[in-house]
Amino acid sequence: MAHRHNDPDHDHGHQHGHDHGALSPVEARVRALESILVQKGYVEPAALDALVERYETRVGPHLGAQVVARAWVDPAYRARLLADATPAIAELGIGGRGGEHMVVVENTPDAHNLVVCTLCSCYPWPVLGLPPVWYKAPPYRARAVIDPRGVLAEFGVRLPETTRITVWDSTAELRYMVLPMRPAGTEAFDERRLAGLVTRDAMIGTGLPGVPA
Repeated sequence: MAHRHNDPDHDHGHQHGHDHGALSPVEARVRALESILVQKGYVEPAALDALVERYETRVGPHLGAQVVARAWVDPAYRARLLADATPAIAELGIGGRGGEHMVVVENTPDAHNLVVCTLCSCYPWPVLGLPPVWYKAPPYRARAVIDPRGVLAEFGVRLPETTRITVWDSTAELRYMVLPMRPAGTEAFDERRLAGLVTRDAMIGTGLPGVPA
């Protein structure tokens, strides 16, 4: 198993909650810090709300699914994506903070890729939206490196012993996305239908594309 090691200068983003229920200690500290920054004029509430709204409603894994579907139907695009992912993704009008330096790694019958951030939660926001809670959790971050096959099995992905698993460690400077294998029986599918088979977890490596209906 290969492991792309981390960079100590990780990006520690903040979350901006809108619910008014009970807050966890971390959420309470974030809310307090946000209030101080707004009071001092360092942050515009409208700009902060717009940023949160963008990642909660407009940016999400459906964009990454478009990238995957294009790669499945267009060999030339696939080659550009694997050679230099950032400009290839930008061809589809997708990009932004957290996606300035992207690498796409391809699953094959003999090789499976798994993405983690071992120090915090660096994540390709422009193509996958908000990271899932488990991606940021210490157990996943530690065990994905130590026992990737076991972690995959817990997600329901059981691979042959002969399949090589490579773990890629995202950093603030370099973030990874998995290009999963195209499911069998989808030869007649167009891009839109193919994109509907691509899950967020498949692009992290903890899942596989959906089965054609």
